[in-house]
Amino acid sequence: MACENPSFCQAKAVLIDRLGDLGSAPQVLRAVGHATRQLDLPPPAALTGEWFGALAVIAPSVSVRPVTSTDTFPIRSGADTAAASVPGAVGGGWVGYLSYPDPGADGHGGRIPEAAGGWTDSVLRRDRDGQWWYESLSGAPMPDWLRNALSATPGLSTRPAATCLIDWGTADRHAHREGVLACLDAIAAGEVYQACVCTQFTGTVAGDPLDFFIDGVARTSPARAAYVAGDWGAIASLSPELFLQRRGDTVASSPIKGTLPLDAWPSALRASPKEVAENIMIVDLVRNDLGRVAITGTVTVPELLVVRRAPGVWHLVSTVSAQVPVELPTSALLDATFPPASVTGTPKLRARQLISQWEQRRRGIYCGTVGLASPIAGCELNVAIRTVEFDTVGNAVLGVGGGITADSDPGAEWEECLHKAAPVVGLPAPTTATRVG
Repeated sequence: MACENPSFCQAKAVLIDRLGDLGSAPQVLRAVGHATRQLDLPPPAALTGEWFGALAVIAPSVSVRPVTSTDTFPIRSGADTAAASVPGAVGGGWVGYLSYPDPGADGHGGRIPEAAGGWTDSVLRRDRDGQWWYESLSGAPMPDWLRNALSATPGLSTRPAATCLIDWGTADRHAHREGVLACLDAIAAGEVYQACVCTQFTGTVAGDPLDFFIDGVARTSPARAAYVAGDWGAIASLSPELFLQRRGDTVASSPIKGTLPLDAWPSALRASPKEVAENIMIVDLVRNDLGRVAITGTVTVPELLVVRRAPGVWHLVSTVSAQVPVELPTSALLDATFPPASVTGTPKLRARQLISQWEQRRRGIYCGTVGLASPIAGCELNVAIRTVEFDTVGNAVLGVGGGITADSDPGAEWEECLHKAAPVVGLPAPTTATRVG
């Protein structure tokens, strides 16, 4: 797809202003969100945790509208080498999401659009030293409304913080067990080696989804959190997982596969044949996906089976890297890799076909991706796990799941779902009798 707005694809005169220490990302985002509500502006979009080498990237006000799935992230990321010479700058770009594409067994359509996004020519960026910067691709100065909003962040004001409450229902344990058992049968029959089987929590919402996201980020500090909203609803992603990172001709993906609760010893992940096998099979799938568009001989695995902490759990994380032709459009990269390997299975096509039979409801944004493509900083996308989807009539949906292998136990897989959901839904996490490892 051609760039929707050439001024964003060719940053002519990037403006960068140092703002100093304005407070945490949740504080600044709350102040900006309050201002957009007061002024009836489009809401902010936000990336917090570990994005583009920064602690936070916030688009102060952006119109995020439905698009076709082929029109997402339509910038050749990092192509503007002159503007990209500004160290650490993001500037702006296209921010949005792409849902998991497959239906559920009930055949129903999506609750929100399959994809949506919008252009922002400016961002607020918090660097790794905690300093905030205002950046503009067009060179335009900070608007007065934003300057006024930042002059008194919620951390410094007496204004009470708004809240968003969700009354969550229970997920369907029986349906999840049936899906896991069907997956085990498919593994035994040789149809798949591994597949991700998921369930959903649904709830009713009282409040603004932005406040739910702000509270979730403040409580759990996820590595790849993202928020986008529009007239169609909102997405609050508290994800720990990187799907794709692209800068010029370099692409990386860091699949998560292998999970234990925080009350287990982290060394138990590396000691578990089941968890290790889960991860390595998905690493091979990512290598295959990237290999479809990579320059021959450039696919490598710089990190394998690294134990990392995420909200409520320990994860096994690996990283796969590759070189791709600079002229490769993002659409071609997504065609080769989406949906993410870690939320599908091996072989991917058959796993996806079976998942649509095993899971009653469409996943929606869950297992899709949220992120930003910048003409100067590249493209970074998360895997939309630990992600809540909000529609326009007060409903919320959270998907959770896990990889099923031949050694999987349905009861243990259900407990893993609860551990993953607990930091988002507020469930008491299942107790583990003893530490292992």
